Amino acid sequence: MPDISNDAHSDADIVRYDVHTSSLGHVLIAVSTSGVCAILFGDDGAALQKELRRRFARATLGPPNEFSRRLATSVLALIETQGVETPPLDFRGTDFQKRVWRALLGVPAGATISYKELASRAGTPGAIRAVAGACAANPLAFIVPCHRVVRNNGEISGYRWGVARKQALLKREGALAGDAKTIGARLAPGLG
Repeated sequence: MPDISNDAHSDADIVRYDVHTSSLGHVLIAVSTSGVCAILFGDDGAALQKELRRRFARATLGPPNEFSRRLATSVLALIETQGVETPPLDFRGTDFQKRVWRALLGVPAGATISYKELASRAGTPGAIRAVAGACAANPLAFIVPCHRVVRNNGEISGYRWGVARKQALLKREGALAGDAKTIGARLAPGLG
């Protein structure tokens, strides 16, 4: 489990970021003094910067420094390979979103989970749509593994960063390679 900061954030927060290129397209990695606070995938670096400004409207955005570069290097290594240690994370969201994201951190690579089971693990079994909304609001792309959430029948559903990226991540993790472990969902035909 990665180190997770729940520190209160103020208008004086400084968030340092840079846009990188990865095998999954452009990735914006933003770092606060507490840890990685955003990993945003996209096809356009300028659009990612605009989204960062929207998400962190009260923070001062700045160029990378030594600390943010070190954490970004770790994130980039995680994108390309498994088994690299997750850097410290700075969760920013509602209490409900954080509960959902923490539950997702318990879903291992190579496994998937249904929205229904995730809602149950987050302590809100009737809040399936709200859980889907928390997944869509996740600013930590693949580290908080919303890509591991599938429909109850095991089929791949939408993904904030694009279904093609979701499929690529699941394939890398082995969830589409016939050895998938699905929690609370039946595997769709062809998935195992």
